[in-house]
Amino acid sequence: MEHILAISDTHGMHDRLKLDLENVNCIIHSGDSTNYYDLLRNEREFDEFIHWYAKLPVKHKILIAGNHDAWSMKKYNLDKVKSLGITYLEHEYHEIDGVLFFGSPYTPTFGNWYHMKDRSKLNHYWEVLNEDIDVLITHGPPKGILDLSENPDRELEMCGDKALLRNVLKTKPKYHVFGHLHNNKECINQGNRVFENITFVNASCVTDGRFDYGPSSHGLKFKL
Repeated sequence: MEHILAISDTHGMHDRLKLDLENVNCIIHSGDSTNYYDLLRNEREFDEFIHWYAKLPVKHKILIAGNHDAWSMKKYNLDKVKSLGITYLEHEYHEIDGVLFFGSPYTPTFGNWYHMKDRSKLNHYWEVLNEDIDVLITHGPPKGILDLSENPDRELEMCGDKALLRNVLKTKPKYHVFGHLHNNKECINQGNRVFENITFVNASCVTDGRFDYGPSSHGLKFKL
C-alpha cells in the first residue's frame, strides 16, 4: 500500500479542504462528516459530502460515522455509501492489500447524540480488538492522547476513552486514527503522537467555535 490520508470532523466543510492526494491510494474519514442533529438537514449535508467523497481520485475510501452523523442510523444511507464504492465500517474489520483495518463509531456519552455508549460499558466493545490490526479507526480518541477539551465548567479536561486506551496499548496497532475532539482556543489536538510504538493520529479538520473559518487541518498522510 502507498500512502494513506486521514481526515475527520469535516462538519460540512469538506469542499474547502485542500487535500494532498499525491501517492495516496487509501483515504480514511473517521466520522462527523455532517453536523446537524435532525435527520432532514443532516441528510442534505450527507448527500453533498458522500458525492464529494466518492469523486475523490483515490482507489480505496473508508468511512466511519461520528456522533453527529444522524444519516448513519438509516440503512438506505448505508446502502448508498456502499453503492458508491465506499467501505463503511461500523465496529468491524476490513482488509485491503494485506492491511487490516478496524473501524468503529462509538464514543463515551456526552449530550444526546449518536453512537454513544456509557463509559462503564465501552470496555466490552474494545475487547474485540486483536493484535493483527494495522490501522485502528475510531471516532473518538483514547484517554490522554490528543483529547483535551473544555468540560461544562470551562476547565480543560482529557476527554478520551480510558477503556479504548487500555485495549489499544494491549493490542498495539501500527496506527490509531480518530477525531471527535477538535482544536480549541486553549490547545491543539490535531496532529500525530507516538507512544508505545503506536502512532496516534487526530485527523479532525475544524476548530471549535470557528467552523465558519473553514478547515484548520487538511488531512494527515502516513505510510505503513
